[in-house]
Amino acid sequence: MFKERSGYVNEITAMQKKIEKESQVKVNLEAQILAKLQEKMTSDKAAKYSSLLAAKLQKQTLELEINCSKVENETAQISLEINHSLSRMKALQKTLVDLDKNIEDTNDLISQSQNEITKRTLAIERKQATINLFSKQIEATIAQTGGKEVGPLEIQITALTKQIDECNSEIMSLQQYWLRLQTEMVNLTKQREEQDASVEMLRRELTILQQKKIRTENEIEQEKNEQKDIEHHMRNLKNDMVRLNMLLSKNSSTKEQLQQNNQLMESEFMRSLREAERESIEMQENLRNLQEEKERILHSLVETEHQIMLWEKKIQLAKEMRNAVDSEIGQGDIQAMKAEIHRMQIRHSQLMKQQEKMICDMEAVVSRRETIARRGQGQSEKNKKQLTVSDFRRKLQDLRKKIKEIQKNTEECTDTIADLEDTQESLTAAIAEKQHNISTMKQDFSSTAAEIEQLQEKKRQNLLQIVSYQTRLKHLQAVKDGKYKPLCSTWQVLEAEQHKQESRIHTISTIIHQIQQEYPQFQSDLHSISLAFEAHTGSQTDTSERAP
Repeated sequence: MFKERSGYVNEITAMQKKIEKESQVKVNLEAQILAKLQEKMTSDKAAKYSSLLAAKLQKQTLELEINCSKVENETAQISLEINHSLSRMKALQKTLVDLDKNIEDTNDLISQSQNEITKRTLAIERKQATINLFSKQIEATIAQTGGKEVGPLEIQITALTKQIDECNSEIMSLQQYWLRLQTEMVNLTKQREEQDASVEMLRRELTILQQKKIRTENEIEQEKNEQKDIEHHMRNLKNDMVRLNMLLSKNSSTKEQLQQNNQLMESEFMRSLREAERESIEMQENLRNLQEEKERILHSLVETEHQIMLWEKKIQLAKEMRNAVDSEIGQGDIQAMKAEIHRMQIRHSQLMKQQEKMICDMEAVVSRRETIARRGQGQSEKNKKQLTVSDFRRKLQDLRKKIKEIQKNTEECTDTIADLEDTQESLTAAIAEKQHNISTMKQDFSSTAAEIEQLQEKKRQNLLQIVSYQTRLKHLQAVKDGKYKPLCSTWQVLEAEQHKQESRIHTISTIIHQIQQEYPQFQSDLHSISLAFEAHTGSQTDTSERAP
């Protein structure tokens, strides 16, 4: 069933591809007709366009000359600005060199003054040490003389103190001079930094102006190249004008031939359009047949499911009555099961043969359609070859009269083509929607089938449990009422009968397992039977465990 469905889906896709090919052929024919009409229109409008283009080119050349003059003026102005900035930079560089020299001189003076200050401080320290030494000696002598001062030493001490005061004043003046030099140096460094910043700004301006100059030179070069290209294009346009005049002289003779070819192409297009309509109708009929076949297959699938349900009911009844049936009757049921399995295999092979036959029929239909299309193409080529020049000359006057009618027919054809395209789009949308519905139905069907199988399996298990519980309840009720008559009088007989039943169940389960291996397509159907046997053996083991 699934292969038949896939075959039908493949047939639908093939039909869609065929429809797309026909629409592509139709679009190509429309493009050829439009190309011919555009060639006729361009041959009439070429002269007007060339004259307008020549006028535009003259205007463009004037504008380019004006732009060139403007660019030259801008370049001259930029060169003047560059020269001015260069002279200014030279002056600033000179001032910068002078300032560097002044800074170096001031630094030398500062270093000299610092050296002098260090020398003076060392001399002051030495003199201070001698003064301290002398003062200690004076104190010692005063102490020795009993507090009396000596004249010459006191004079020497006063002289030394004066010298010390003079040295201190000189040191203060030198320190103030050094501070002034430091402030001047700071001011000079600030001026130098400002001049460096201005020089850097001027350098940046110079680089910007140089780049602007390079850009303007490139623009001038580009404008010159464009002017050369325009001149070359003007020469080509003049040559094209000459060729167009020659073509206009030839157009009167080729126009009639184009009209004749247009008539032939329109007739061929109408014929191919009719064939496409006929094939689309055939495809719709095939699609309807496929849908009917699909419904029939679905009905057959429902019928097979019904048969499976009946077979499951039969198996359930056989399970319920297996305790009351001997081994010979059990063998007869197995034979009936094998016969039913064989019948289902024959039915499956018949369905596969029917599917292969339908696929062969569809392939034959497709090949027949292709041969018909090739035959139609060969007939059209043959009819084209049979047309001669004398026939064209005889029909020339009639064709001139029918040009207006043909134009009307072409408009009608375009309208019909648009309608057909709309219908084709609607059909493709409907087919896509149906395919989507089919895929969703398949998914729903597979999911529902799996759910049904699970529910049936659960139902079978529940029924088996209910039957076992009912039989157990009957036996327990009989025991409660005192009506239960045991089939076996002793435990030994009971164990022997139990072993006998277990051996019978084991043989039946081995037979079912062998059938599953020989016929794997019926493994799912026999799985429920094997589960029933397993459940029965499990219940027996439970009862045997509870019996002691």
